[in-house]
Amino acid sequence: MIDHARDLASVQEATERLLTAAAKLDNASVTEPSRLPGWTRGHVLAHLARNADALVNVLEGRPMYVSGEARDADIERDAPRPLEAQLVDVRESAARFQATGAAPADWSRTVELRNGVTDSAARVPFRRWAEVELHHVDLGIGYELEDLPEEFTEREIDFLAARFSGHPDVPPTRVTDGTRAWSTGREAVEPEVTVSGAPADLLGWLAGRRDGGALSVTGGALPALPPL
Repeated sequence: MIDHARDLASVQEATERLLTAAAKLDNASVTEPSRLPGWTRGHVLAHLARNADALVNVLEGRPMYVSGEARDADIERDAPRPLEAQLVDVRESAARFQATGAAPADWSRTVELRNGVTDSAARVPFRRWAEVELHHVDLGIGYELEDLPEEFTEREIDFLAARFSGHPDVPPTRVTDGTRAWSTGREAVEPEVTVSGAPADLLGWLAGRRDGGALSVTGGALPALPPL
C-alpha cells in the first residue's frame, strides 16, 4: 500500500540533499553540461522546479503542462539563470509541492499526467521523489546511483519494470539482483532473457542512465528499452 505522507517526507529529504550539494556549485558550473544529452546543469535545475509546479497542477486537477512546447520553452527560459536564482526556484517550487501534498485530499482518486497517462494521486509523491533522486544523479556532481536510498532503488526498479511490462518491443525478461526478481516485457509463460546485476546497475539500465555493460545476460542479448 502506498504511503503518500511517507513519500512526501522522502521527497523533502531528497530535495534538501540536492540543494545542499548544488549550493557548492558556482555560476560557471551551472552552465556546464549535465549527464543528460543537450542539457546543462541549469536545464536540470530548471526542469526540477517546473516539474514541482506541474505536479501541483496534477494534484489540483489542472493539466500538468499547458503543452509540451510550453514545458520545453519554460526550461530553456530558466536554464541560463545564475546559481542562486536556480536554488531559490527549486526550493520555493518544492515548498509549493509539499504544501499541496499536505492539504486534505482524496488520495485514492485518479489523476492525469502527461500524454494521457493516469495514476493514483497517492503515487504522485513517489513520482516526484524519482524526479529529484535521478536528476540529482544527472547533475554529475558526485551523487551516484549507488548513493540512492535502498528503498527508493527497489521501488523504482519495480516501477520501471511494471512500466515496460507488456511492451511489444521488449522481450519477456526476468530482472534480478540475486535476491529479488521482477518480470517485464511481453507476456510469456517463461522469460526469454534474464538480466542480473547490482541494484544500481539494474536501475541505471531501466532508467536509461547506464548502458547495461555491467549486467549479466542469459538467454539472449540485453533488451533495448524504449525511451521513458
